[in-house]
Amino acid sequence: MRHCRFSLPGVTSMVNAGAMSGSGNLMDFLDEPFPDVGTYEDFHTIDWLREKSRDTDRHRKITSKSKESIWEFIKSLLDAWSGWVVMLLIGLLAGTLAGVIDLAVDWMTDLKEGVCLSAFWYSHEQCCWTSNETTFEDRDKCPLWQKWSELLVNQSEGASAYILNYLMYILWALLFAFLAVSLVRVFAPYACGSGIPEIKTILSGFIIRGYLGKWTLLIKTVTLVLVVSSGLSLGKEGPLVHVACCCGNFFSSLFSKYSKNEGKRREVLSAAAAAGVSVAFGAPIGGVLFSLEEVSYYFPLKTLWRSFFAALVAAFTLRSINPFGNSRLVLFYVEYHTPWYMAELFPFILLGVFGGLWGTLFIRCNIAWCRRRKTTKLGKYPVLEVIAVTAITAIIAYPNPYTRRSTSELISELFNDCGALESSQLCDYINDPNMTRPVDDIPDRPAGVGVYTAMWQLALALIFKIVITIFTFGMKIPSGLFIPSMAVGAMAGRMVGIGVEQLAYHHHDWIIFRNWCRPGADCVTPGLYAMVGAAACLGGVTRMTVSLVVIMFELTGGLEYIVPLMAAAVTSKWVADAFGKEGIYEAHIHLNGYPFLDVKDEFTHRTLATDVMRPRRGEPPLSVLTQDSMTVEDVETLIKETDYNGFPVVVSRDSERLIGFAQRRELILAIKNARQRQEGIVSNSIMYFTEEPPELPANSPHPLKLRRVLNLSPFTVTDHTPMETVVDIFRKLGLRQCLVTRSGRLLGIITKKDVLRHMAQMANQDPESIMFN
Repeated sequence: MRHCRFSLPGVTSMVNAGAMSGSGNLMDFLDEPFPDVGTYEDFHTIDWLREKSRDTDRHRKITSKSKESIWEFIKSLLDAWSGWVVMLLIGLLAGTLAGVIDLAVDWMTDLKEGVCLSAFWYSHEQCCWTSNETTFEDRDKCPLWQKWSELLVNQSEGASAYILNYLMYILWALLFAFLAVSLVRVFAPYACGSGIPEIKTILSGFIIRGYLGKWTLLIKTVTLVLVVSSGLSLGKEGPLVHVACCCGNFFSSLFSKYSKNEGKRREVLSAAAAAGVSVAFGAPIGGVLFSLEEVSYYFPLKTLWRSFFAALVAAFTLRSINPFGNSRLVLFYVEYHTPWYMAELFPFILLGVFGGLWGTLFIRCNIAWCRRRKTTKLGKYPVLEVIAVTAITAIIAYPNPYTRRSTSELISELFNDCGALESSQLCDYINDPNMTRPVDDIPDRPAGVGVYTAMWQLALALIFKIVITIFTFGMKIPSGLFIPSMAVGAMAGRMVGIGVEQLAYHHHDWIIFRNWCRPGADCVTPGLYAMVGAAACLGGVTRMTVSLVVIMFELTGGLEYIVPLMAAAVTSKWVADAFGKEGIYEAHIHLNGYPFLDVKDEFTHRTLATDVMRPRRGEPPLSVLTQDSMTVEDVETLIKETDYNGFPVVVSRDSERLIGFAQRRELILAIKNARQRQEGIVSNSIMYFTEEPPELPANSPHPLKLRRVLNLSPFTVTDHTPMETVVDIFRKLGLRQCLVTRSGRLLGIITKKDVLRHMAQMANQDPESIMFN
């Protein structure tokens, strides 16, 4: 670090210029702020140091003013509390939207199979709750709920009824999917996908205007209900993070503290991401950890507290709405009555290996398919693609009861322990007629016909889910990956669990079972294996560890099974990392060419700043501004002929001594405002960045002073600084660019894009894949 010169940009440059000798009627018009200064253009990176400096200045001004009067003191209190108010509003809106989405998805998923005669807006479950004619044995059948075949042709059994129900299922699925993709395409193109890769990029300091806008929020909420109800292999959890961040962006725009500072706005968005996971899974602590581990780039302690508060409010709001009707936050709440045993760690670790291999397979196949979509004609027909995938999904899913139902219900059934009152095929064991044990401690039993039927149906469902999810994730509709990944793991886990259970039952005299599994005991819980498998597959795809385990035990309430979950999560990460370090979100960031410097990436090559800086040998010299010898026309021509984000300012072209750095956008705004507000500014007016104006002939036009737009302390490194250090500086300080000097003389410039391209080149990847600034 000894090569670096570091100071906060903007602190020195914000000092007001004093009165200038020899310029009686000359003023620095920038003594008064003008609109849009300090803002950034679309698809550009923010300057974290400058945003931090501006916030410090703002805070210092508020603190000093608060001592002047009671009103100013009240204003300072309101400013201090505005952060907590924003968090409260985000939590309330995110929780409400999540509750509405859950209720709407329940109703529309059931609408594909039938309708409630007493009130068409009731789901199947709600319809049967309200019926007085429903018995416990036939709790899924009630006269008020009619399938489409009963309603249209008055038949409930037989081939014609089955075919009619099959056709109605496909038609509803196609209608929902068509509506969703049309709404996204026409009103909010940014509402497609999971949203987490883009949110990671935005939180790292990138600007994508409209990505968190009001239209995106509205369309994503509506289309999320439609696509989940259509039965496609996707979840709502990732998109709910995007929805919560849209809420965060909307509320932060109401407070100038956040709307005028992109760095502060990102603190709010980090907390909003935590609230999104909190309502997606009913896991407030897991949400905070997810934001910290997976999404956020800059996460100070203050943001941790506020994330915790936002997640708490969001979870409380969702609990008040009670969308699942079980007075709990979570859909997958389980109660197992048997502890796990050390010998079971082996199958748990095997499930971890499966999760890691599935994660690697999914990422490689999905990225290859998405790349094909971007580079071929397939990408030109998003509506057709969605319709085709929906039709294939509906046609194949309907005959299998495990793919016909919603994925959340499937996972819930796979997690469940088989109690005495369970009617699922998975619980069709052969009972001992002499059994007189309490109902919550049923011993291991031999599998019946239903279990074997369920096993092959689950095997077919597993293959189908693995294949179809690859083609579904990344289409032009909202699509989350958490639930499909968990479903794949839960199916594999349940099958392994039943296998181990039957092995223990039939071979309880084997040495591995002898110590803990006696005849007539309840030894193995297949639902636990499903839970561990779900965690392993989700970890393999996303590479989450700590937050994953916390989300899983909050999601299921299975706190005592934390060690199996940890073992599976760590194993799946190790196995997946052996084939490539990138999780699915990082892979999509690189596919889209976003300028994201991942904190997890290591740079170990022995290159120097001089190898990366521009201009290189054979390239034209660096475009620079001089401190007091260029006219307004010269600068306007330079801006018109180049597309650089800013220009270094030097004493003269001969000396190349560095003075500071001026941003392109601020130069354009400054010249435009000077022409409007300051008399005598013409194209051949001299522009200067010094305190004193240069000596000019008597008849020359008024000079233009632009010292206030000059950053007097740009970050600089020497040409012999190792690139390992430069990468670390860019990553930890969030720089946009860094100037390269030798003995105070400017040699070149390194931008974030240059760093990313160099890293890609060193990793034998295409450096041109980094598309944005």
